[in-house]
Amino acid sequence: MSEQRAEGADPGSVRSESGETAQPEFRAGFVSFVGRPNVGKSTLTNALVGEKIAITSPKPQTTRRAIRGIAHRPDGQLIIVDTPGIHRPRTLLGERLNALVETTLGDVDVIGFCVPANEKLGPGDRFINERLDDFPRARKVAVLTKVDEASQGEIIDQLTRLGALREWDAVVPISSITREQLDVLSDVLLGLMPVSPPLYEHETTTDEGEDDRIAELIREAALEGAREELPHSLAATVDDREEREPDREGELGLLEIYASIYVERDSQKGIVIGKGGARLREVGERARREIESLLGRRVYLSLRVKVLKEWQRDPKALGRLGF
Repeated sequence: MSEQRAEGADPGSVRSESGETAQPEFRAGFVSFVGRPNVGKSTLTNALVGEKIAITSPKPQTTRRAIRGIAHRPDGQLIIVDTPGIHRPRTLLGERLNALVETTLGDVDVIGFCVPANEKLGPGDRFINERLDDFPRARKVAVLTKVDEASQGEIIDQLTRLGALREWDAVVPISSITREQLDVLSDVLLGLMPVSPPLYEHETTTDEGEDDRIAELIREAALEGAREELPHSLAATVDDREEREPDREGELGLLEIYASIYVERDSQKGIVIGKGGARLREVGERARREIESLLGRRVYLSLRVKVLKEWQRDPKALGRLGF
């Protein structure tokens, strides 16, 4: 039986010659969200996947790796690649992060350009919009984020400005916090993906290793309240983990995790530790709660703060930290 695409229908649905609508074709592909710092890219990734895959922080350059989150639907899979933001690099780390972004955006099927509804378009937004021309393979979708924080007038004005930037494949206003129109965005993104079998098992929500996810949760906790240049200088690693015997049969014992927080200077080490170790204890407590939520078990977390001189500019140090 021959098939043809239905006029004005969901790109995934097909209609037979008899006029009956068949089941949508399964689609799967890759999308990456871009935008200046603090526009909600990682929060959007987590909301679409349905669990915390990427750490979030208002600090610039929070994301330092290409983190894949998989959103499963009956009619397809969205593989969301959360990347570092496009920026003008000042260190070797910055250059490597930009190279990672270039490689990722060159391979994805759709790029979602995120702009907050409650802030006017600025030079950073226009710079990133211009860079989108470097990736002709990908379809382009404008995502207006944080509509829950904007008035109706602000939303309309921002949609008008976005529409003037270029011809988008779609423009979707959303809120990751209230989940407003997330289903619409998911439909739009999946409709732009190629017909494909599933690319990941249904149980898989990320291909991130467990130790990498734990290290990121530690860094997220350390970023909270961090000031001035310190956020850029923070890195974290999991050094060791040990299983304690359970108290009762059939239960998981306490998991001991030994991790390090790295900074670039002795003065920064003192800031992270705080007076009498108070700040480090707060960081450890915040991180431990998140790690226990991730693993679903009790955790003992031991943190040490280490100085790795100018690690953002040192090739060997970057390799040691996984960059």
